[in-house]
Amino acid sequence: MTLTALQARRIALAAQGFTRPRPGSDPDATVTARQVGTVIDRLGFFQIDSVNVLARAHYMPLYSRLGAYDIDLLHRAAGRKPRKLFEYWAHEAAFVDVALWQAFQFRMESGARMWGGMSRIAREKPEFVAWVLDEVRVHGPLTAREIEHDAPREKDGWGWNWSEVKAALEYLFYKGQVTAVRRNSAFERVYDLPERIIPQAQFDAPPLDSAQAHQVLVSHAARALGVATAQCLRDYFRMDPPATRAAIEDLVDVGELIPTKIEGWSRPAYVHRDAVQPRKVTARALLSPFDPLVFERTRTLKLFDFRYRIEIYVPASKRIHGYYVLPFLLGDRLVARVDLKADRRAGTLVVHGAWAESHAPPRTADELAAELALLAHWLGLPTISHPVAGDLAGELSAALARRLD
Repeated sequence: MTLTALQARRIALAAQGFTRPRPGSDPDATVTARQVGTVIDRLGFFQIDSVNVLARAHYMPLYSRLGAYDIDLLHRAAGRKPRKLFEYWAHEAAFVDVALWQAFQFRMESGARMWGGMSRIAREKPEFVAWVLDEVRVHGPLTAREIEHDAPREKDGWGWNWSEVKAALEYLFYKGQVTAVRRNSAFERVYDLPERIIPQAQFDAPPLDSAQAHQVLVSHAARALGVATAQCLRDYFRMDPPATRAAIEDLVDVGELIPTKIEGWSRPAYVHRDAVQPRKVTARALLSPFDPLVFERTRTLKLFDFRYRIEIYVPASKRIHGYYVLPFLLGDRLVARVDLKADRRAGTLVVHGAWAESHAPPRTADELAAELALLAHWLGLPTISHPVAGDLAGELSAALARRLD
């Protein structure tokens, strides 16, 4: 198969759900649990991030695809029976489709990609780890702080300065011996045993070996991405490169993945056999920096000619666009970016700046103003500030003013 860059881009957008109706684009409409479930099935996970300058990262992909929705629908999917999501290390920390529980058990059992603090506590103090597990078994669900009062706390600089209880819990979490029943108001994991959280059918099903698990995960990534290189497929669930390559070869052999040459791409790509190639895409959405449409930055550059970097960790004086900048999708292109903050105390969606891409159409400012109005409504912010930075600031400010007239 040979594709132009435009065809590949439209396939990717369709696979990610941006060609479907956005029910919450009308502030008076109601997004249903079934519609949320459709996005869960499609994407497979929502990356979790603690940054709350606008909205936490795991809330945004549903907003981008469904419009204004009740975030309690996500809380129910992740925290109430029958659960649709469980928390685990997928791409990064994420709420993961519970149907993928078996596919991640190989990682739990092997401890692959586990980092220092977790493995160290298990190696150096296995009796202590067993004690922590027993505390959860007998008294759970529990946070780390609820266990710590009975355990010694050592601050020796390792493990992100976690207490030993927290390190032990994170080891047990990675190994699948405990999982998160929910997040509390302080955004801390509340731990319990997986057999009390994971739906019985998933928990009782036999685990997959590494090869089987990689086939399931590569297949899911390919359907979610539509078109992707081996690097993109591997990155989706942060998988082992050799095992990912073997899974790709197996899926090519059975016809699920179709080797593809894409105009302007140096690496070979693969299209999922069920991928749809729409003639037109009429999407409009703001995207989180952690949205799976854009989190693999090389793919974002190749698909959209959009060079994207999150600048949270860049000193303020060296930032180009701002602290928390969201790409703006219009039609089938990323046409602008906007630096946003939710000032909840003032009830204002703060627009620090806005920048247009060279290919942005004339209607960009008006469409972005409409999207910001929807976002402010969803976040419960009655006012929107006018941007002061960026080459789109003037047009966007005028467009926002027209919406108030």
